[in-house]
Amino acid sequence: MNIDCHAHIIDPVRFAFADGPGYRPKPEETGTVEDYEAVLAANRVDHALLVQPSGYGFDNSAILDAIRRSPGRFRAIAMLDASVNDRTLETLAVAGIVGVRFNLVNHDRHALNRPESARFLDRLKEHDWYAQIYADDDQWPRLVPLLRAHGTKLLIDHFGVRDIAGGTGQSGFQAVLSLGREERSAVKLSAPFRISHAGFPYPDLDPFAEALIAAFGPERCIWGSDWPFLDLPRSIRYSDALAASQRWLPDRAEREQVLWRTPTRLFGFGAET
Repeated sequence: MNIDCHAHIIDPVRFAFADGPGYRPKPEETGTVEDYEAVLAANRVDHALLVQPSGYGFDNSAILDAIRRSPGRFRAIAMLDASVNDRTLETLAVAGIVGVRFNLVNHDRHALNRPESARFLDRLKEHDWYAQIYADDDQWPRLVPLLRAHGTKLLIDHFGVRDIAGGTGQSGFQAVLSLGREERSAVKLSAPFRISHAGFPYPDLDPFAEALIAAFGPERCIWGSDWPFLDLPRSIRYSDALAASQRWLPDRAEREQVLWRTPTRLFGFGAET
């Protein structure tokens, strides 16, 4: 049994992309809920945490539709403006949303810099939601004290690193590792193909994966595919994305923890939606 903790729904025929910042998927970069469920079935993946892609901005219709169409199978991380009211947050929680993504790379680099951001983080904590952070390496040393001060539950995207050339000692990655001491933080061993220079099975990420697993423990590491693999120079096979986890988690019990038990506990899979 496995849970994919990072995937997107890209269905421009049914759900138009938003105006404004964010990556606009190419015509061939679609990924409907029907496509995704077929991929999950082929790879024996039971559940998934959907993540709002930047191209849809604050319009979360596609992920909400996916949750409705497959009750109990999906949870999701939305993108929301800081001005969203509490009633909307409560309604979204009932619908299966468990957090908000702050995409500081492809959507809004300054989303956590504004005066209203501090109160938004506090409100997410009040609702027991996650703040999922995708950030550049130079942002983490400043972000970590801010995030720690508010005590919001955290999900760290894509190994918590963007440029592996600086090694595990670079200040941004060290800041991410420091969050391993926080019980309310978890990290995604996701999308290795975005940062590896070596290709599958991504051996140059071994020291980063080892450091993250040591810092966070299997109890706060999760895996994600990043399907449908947007904005890449080469095609990626879902089976390879899943198989890569075995390189960093050779122990079967630890692999089961990361791919099933940890996300089940963090996101409530198996509970009533």
